[in-house]
Amino acid sequence: MSRPLDHVALGAWSGGRYLGYGEAIAEERLEALLRPGPDVATIVTADAYGAGDADRLVGRATAGLPRDSFTLVGAVGHDFYDGEREGAKGFPRFTDARLRGADDHADYLRRATERSLERCGTDRFDLLLLHNPDRTGYTSEAVWDAMAGLREQGLADRIGIAPGPANGFTLDMIATLERFGDRLDWAMLILNPFEPWPGELSLDACAAHEVSVIARVVDYGGVFFDDVRPGHEFAPRDHRLHRPGPWIERAMEKLEAARPVAERHGLTTLQLAAQWDLAHPAVRCVAPTLIQEIGEGARTIESKRAELAATPREVRLSPEEVAELRALGDNRGSMLLKGATPDHDSDEILADRWPLEPRLLDVAGRWGIDPERDLRKAVAPAT
Repeated sequence: MSRPLDHVALGAWSGGRYLGYGEAIAEERLEALLRPGPDVATIVTADAYGAGDADRLVGRATAGLPRDSFTLVGAVGHDFYDGEREGAKGFPRFTDARLRGADDHADYLRRATERSLERCGTDRFDLLLLHNPDRTGYTSEAVWDAMAGLREQGLADRIGIAPGPANGFTLDMIATLERFGDRLDWAMLILNPFEPWPGELSLDACAAHEVSVIARVVDYGGVFFDDVRPGHEFAPRDHRLHRPGPWIERAMEKLEAARPVAERHGLTTLQLAAQWDLAHPAVRCVAPTLIQEIGEGARTIESKRAELAATPREVRLSPEEVAELRALGDNRGSMLLKGATPDHDSDEILADRWPLEPRLLDVAGRWGIDPERDLRKAVAPAT
């Protein structure tokens, strides 16, 4: 078995060049940010970021390093080879029936993995994730046979799943664990103290199936790095513009309430968020987004890497503090979820939304999830 994942990781989506966060920094600076070292030695990339450019960046950042000195996590699933970009939706999943049938899924996954590895300048991933699957990706025996085959062929030492990028897919995720959990090693979920829902609903199933979790969006849109304030300047393509309402103002109130917990343990607020994630038994790694914010006085991304690297591995928070922060950040019902939810009231199967089928209701029952209570967007009170 290859090098394990560390408790903290760097994401190739950091730095603003590929997903529009903050200021798009120079390539050389981004290479230095992502270069693994004794402080942070785990890097996560995805082939769809920049249609392969993020992989190439990782290849440059790791050039010349002994392969056993860092851990490389990859992700494949969006077909930018044969598919055409569909505006803001991005490239279609490789499982899109317009592109190929189930008999060709294995060939695609091998081809995409080999090309991603070539761009990264290596011959294997320590972990390979199925990136943002559609309904077929969650349910297809052919897909998970193919993913397991990549491990058997030596292209990846571990395999896993990365729902998203939006919140949701809860019952789809758990159903995949029930059906294919013996093949999976890792999952990547959105989780932080101000966004515990719905990611927390999958954690017990991950633990039961011995699937470890990478938590992403740990920083809650940069808030936990403590340099995002009301009136914050965003770039025109910044993904955080899609967050609804005065989310920064609400987050500031919660942050001030959480700050004493951080101070008690000698933690920064980002380290507090990371510790909260790591306090959940299934969570073994956290991967926040390092953002070079716009404007004077903005913290450097280099300082944010150093802060992440200094996050203690051992959990310092008590169960009572974990519960306190969870209650403070409770966001249940705050958004429309993706995947199978009761809010999808048609029989139409879309790329990221589909009907809540009886088999998924059975899954919900086995894990104590009430879809009406736990998976619906809350109705705003009349004014």
